[in-house]
Amino acid sequence: MTWYILGAGSLGCLWAARLARAGQPVRLLLRDRQRLDAYRACGGISLIEDGQESLYPIPAETADQSGQIQRLLLACKAYDAEAAAASVAARLAPGAELILLQNGLGSQQAVASHLPRARCLYASSTEGAFRAADFRVVFAGKGQTWVGDEQQGAAPGWLDELKSAGIPVGWNDDILERLWRKLAMNCAINPLTVLHQCRNGELAGHADEVAGLCDELGKLLHAGGYPQAAEQLHGEVQHVIAATAANYSSMYQDVAQSRRTEIAYLLGHACAEGDRLGLPLPRLHALHQRLRESLRQRGLPDA
Repeated sequence: MTWYILGAGSLGCLWAARLARAGQPVRLLLRDRQRLDAYRACGGISLIEDGQESLYPIPAETADQSGQIQRLLLACKAYDAEAAAASVAARLAPGAELILLQNGLGSQQAVASHLPRARCLYASSTEGAFRAADFRVVFAGKGQTWVGDEQQGAAPGWLDELKSAGIPVGWNDDILERLWRKLAMNCAINPLTVLHQCRNGELAGHADEVAGLCDELGKLLHAGGYPQAAEQLHGEVQHVIAATAANYSSMYQDVAQSRRTEIAYLLGHACAEGDRLGLPLPRLHALHQRLRESLRQRGLPDA
């Protein structure tokens, strides 16, 4: 069965190249004719691993073409997910399966609510990859991708296809816990790197601020039913800060390149969930407002 991939960013291109290399049928879906022409001019997806570059001339088409889609990886930004899903909704076969690979939370539920006839699976990945240029991706670090079903369905058989293609994937029976854990870690690190204009490791000099955020995020995780994630959060955040000390966070990079951030699906979602639960989170709300003001000053969307 053909793997359709909508979202030609770093992870979408990484998956497409690996699937093609393994001989599995894969097609890219691009948003319009201009993007399709740009892709064809590149000759395919270039993947750079260990300094070696390989070109994969994967077939591509615009999202509005005809032909049913049974299996789709949606790998776009969280703020583009609803529109991207809507662009192919008419092509989805009954019972189509979607893997939603977005940061944060909120976009997955929004997409699923618009596609009641499809099975929407959520994914969380720690794999490292970045775009060196359009359709040219550098594999930057091994990680793990977890897939799960909020509706508690069984694991699909095609996970083995992904593993055989070299995509490290596993099934998670509580994918929301995994996504909330990652969201909390992102909220404790990424906004501060933007506001302090620093690499991850420099947050060691703002230890009290990090600890205060972890305390509130831990309370939010606990109230949401994830006590183990709450207890381990501060230690995990400290570990990530140390392990990625030389790196700039993804949010920092987005802001530095004048790109829209996913603030609404990270810090915004955490604050909204705290409000829904009646849980006071003064540090998180203050951080949210500081970050929004910083983004506005740079002429970037604050939601």
